[in-house]
Amino acid sequence: MDAKDTYKTIDLPSKETLFKDKNSKFFGYTFPISTEEEAKQIVGTLKKEHHSARHWCYAWQIGTEKIRHRSNDDGEPSNSAGQPIYGQIQSFGVTNILIIVVRYFGGVKLGVGGLIHAYRTAAQLALEASVIIEKTIDIKFVITFQYKNMNKVMRIIKEHQLTITDQKLTLDCKIFISVRKKKSDEINTLFSSLYEIDIKRLCD
Repeated sequence: MDAKDTYKTIDLPSKETLFKDKNSKFFGYTFPISTEEEAKQIVGTLKKEHHSARHWCYAWQIGTEKIRHRSNDDGEPSNSAGQPIYGQIQSFGVTNILIIVVRYFGGVKLGVGGLIHAYRTAAQLALEASVIIEKTIDIKFVITFQYKNMNKVMRIIKEHQLTITDQKLTLDCKIFISVRKKKSDEINTLFSSLYEIDIKRLCD
């Protein structure tokens, strides 16, 4: 059976969504991200936009094979905000995503159960307002060779319709390629078997 080589994500931020409960307002947002640094910057920007809000709770997940994630309750009772938001990321099966729920306190306490429900619902509404897309998991390689072997390398790249992401063509040429995961072993073997041509997988 083929290893799974696709994943679900979003490629554009969602429009703002709103969930209300006992006068508290919960604004939900989703953003595509690829690094933790991006997540921090977006949270910081949203805090400025909603500077009079009480809480800016969020969860994010990055990666396709090595998964990293984080959730933040931002002053709400432990596990009443960040974790329910992260639960929706898992429920929708998406990655490379940040969900932020901004709360304006309405004067009535919701209790832990009420908070869990509110943050989960706000995250769900934000995800439902997002366009979820499927992408392929791609493996990156660098092929190193001398200029005289260029034709051999390019022939395989053309035959297999491989994507060139970068190239450095000097006496010692380097071509960087991106290969769909399920074809990566075949392509690696193909280049490895060629004389005077070296292929190396790049770490994510």
